[in-house]
Amino acid sequence: MKVSKNTPVLFMAQAAMIAAIYVVITLLFAPFSYGEVQVRLSEALTILPVFTPAAIPGLFIGCLLSNILGGCIVPDIIFGSLATLLGAFFTWKLRNLNKFFAPIPPITANILIVPFVLKYGYQVPLPIPFMMLTVGIGEIVSCGILGMLLYYALAKYKYTLFKIQS
Repeated sequence: MKVSKNTPVLFMAQAAMIAAIYVVITLLFAPFSYGEVQVRLSEALTILPVFTPAAIPGLFIGCLLSNILGGCIVPDIIFGSLATLLGAFFTWKLRNLNKFFAPIPPITANILIVPFVLKYGYQVPLPIPFMMLTVGIGEIVSCGILGMLLYYALAKYKYTLFKIQS
């Protein structure tokens, strides 16, 4: 049976696979995925909305499940997942601009949201600007470096891997 382009089933399957991969990577590298100094390697997947809009719900659900399974507090589950959702959505919105803009939304969303969750949710006694720096460095490594490596690895296959056109 041949699956035609742009079907809801294909969209949901892509979103589910992205969510599952996000969860597995986050939990596999759990010591680096949580805390005030974190490099969540799964955030490299935030480059995927450049290729398919199915990545937006996939990343959100993946982050939500990772935060729940990782034992995060409710504000982190909510706001950390919303940071990933915002980053994914704006990556998709910027998809037709220069490819180097793609990692900027998730980096920015996490820099602006996660330090406040750490400070007021987890009562981390570090100054917010310092946590913005540490979260930012982790996001630059995950989204900026690893995400762009993933982009280059997938770019030549985007029309065969991601049948949904944006």
